[in-house]
Amino acid sequence: MSALNFRSRTITAGDARAPNRAMLRAVGFGDSDFDKPIVGVASGHSTMNPCNAGLGALAVRAEEAIRAAGGMPQTFGFPTVTDGISMGTEGMKYSLVSREVIADSIEVAVQSQFMDGVLCLGGCDKNMPGSMIALLRMNVPGIFCYGGTIKPGRWKDQVLTIVSPFEAVGALAAGTLSRTDFDGIERNACPSFGACGGMYTANTMSSSFEALGLSLLGSSQMANPDPEKADSVAASAAVLVAAIQNNLRPRDIVTRQSIENAIALVMATGGSTNAVLHYLAIAHAAGVKWRLEDFERMRRRVPVLCDLKPSGKYVATDFHQAGGVPQVLKMLLKHDLLHGECRTITGRSLSEELASIPDEPRKSQDVIRPFNRPLYPQGHLAILKGNLAPEGCVAKITGLKNPSITGPARVFDSEEAAMAAIVGDRIRAGDVLVIRYEGPKGGPGMREMLAPTSAIVGKGLGESVGFITDGRFSGGTWGMVVGHVAPEAFVGGPLALVKNGDRITIDARRRLIQLNVPAKELAKRRRAWKPPKPRYKNGVLAKYVKQVTSASLGAVTDAL
Repeated sequence: MSALNFRSRTITAGDARAPNRAMLRAVGFGDSDFDKPIVGVASGHSTMNPCNAGLGALAVRAEEAIRAAGGMPQTFGFPTVTDGISMGTEGMKYSLVSREVIADSIEVAVQSQFMDGVLCLGGCDKNMPGSMIALLRMNVPGIFCYGGTIKPGRWKDQVLTIVSPFEAVGALAAGTLSRTDFDGIERNACPSFGACGGMYTANTMSSSFEALGLSLLGSSQMANPDPEKADSVAASAAVLVAAIQNNLRPRDIVTRQSIENAIALVMATGGSTNAVLHYLAIAHAAGVKWRLEDFERMRRRVPVLCDLKPSGKYVATDFHQAGGVPQVLKMLLKHDLLHGECRTITGRSLSEELASIPDEPRKSQDVIRPFNRPLYPQGHLAILKGNLAPEGCVAKITGLKNPSITGPARVFDSEEAAMAAIVGDRIRAGDVLVIRYEGPKGGPGMREMLAPTSAIVGKGLGESVGFITDGRFSGGTWGMVVGHVAPEAFVGGPLALVKNGDRITIDARRRLIQLNVPAKELAKRRRAWKPPKPRYKNGVLAKYVKQVTSASLGAVTDAL
């Protein structure tokens, strides 16, 4: 027997382990296979949505590559929620919850079956942080493989993503879009398998994992249907088997410095607000000290270099063809905005991995800007604080002509109520729309507000209406949006005290979110406020409410 300390060696230790061997023989193990590492292939394959429908074939390719590299693959699944389908419905409450369920599912499977390593294969927003949380909790050798982005849709001269139909709802209601064009957008927005095609949450998280060191460089922006995606998964499987042989573990790779690298990449590419919530949770799982203020520190240092949707012009496949994540990382490294000494899953440093990448992007494209001509001189995800969000909140501040507004509050206690007001033309330019009781506990689950924000954009109000919530925003959202307000309304946060007509200030320049109501009046309202009853009394949502922390701590469920 090899001297390698595989955890699965326990199945060969004496006659008492004969039943273990017997069961494994039934799934294909032969005598020589008990000396090989058992490698899990954790997949979010699902035929319910394009994001994950292409994962099955990739899992098969991973199995083949693991066998070829000397491992024994064992495939298992985890559940997935696709936000584009559940958005605007009660089902969206399960989306953030699924991040924890995915992490728990992977942990249970890997730890209970003594797998020596695991390749996580996902295609949706929560698949990625859920997988990463599990890898860091368990600290067994692991790698993340992104299932790939969708190819862009087209209608007439318009490039489409999943956000296009959401914005079309508002445009149709406003009378600025014909029914023919509305139907054309809906029928052509999603032409292939793959996750949402802009720098939305899925592509944000997958690209950041390259910078983090637990995905192969260049792998995150490939289109799911393209052969290079399957080749990349096979290469990842071989790298994982080598990592198992070398006992290279996730916590050897994920450090405070590597998280800084990941957030630098998120800022440079104009990534999703959800990266804030997910990296707080990832840092928690890694045992790394990381706070909301660290995002603001990184924002001030890192320029936005990529012109990507939702606020820009291009989609993920354009980004990939222009040089993708490796090109941006090399630019950041060249300008001392990256920790090049950080180790990656290959065993080499990030600097070594980037050695062959040019210092600047090629001139024949304009997806990635030269470092001396950034799209914006500083990052786009700002942490605001004030009497409306004492623990902080997250604002997306690029792409706006004027990143500040003071206006009357239009207050709604659910996403559905706000959506009805928007479609019914009850929201006007200058208003500050407030959606509360949609936080981690109050929703529960922090629903994303893509339907109302897209309807506002579709009505031509994206630049002139402020939007505040203790829920979340889709990576596809743009506009004057402020989410993750903490403490949330459900636990008595100041958002619960806002009344219609109150003046609210959002000022990204001063990083301020302010309810312009005297302290004495707020104290009076607080005395009169009563906590709402939980919306769910049993099941996974009821359990989640009891366990989940504030958004300012990552909305994790395993905090002490």
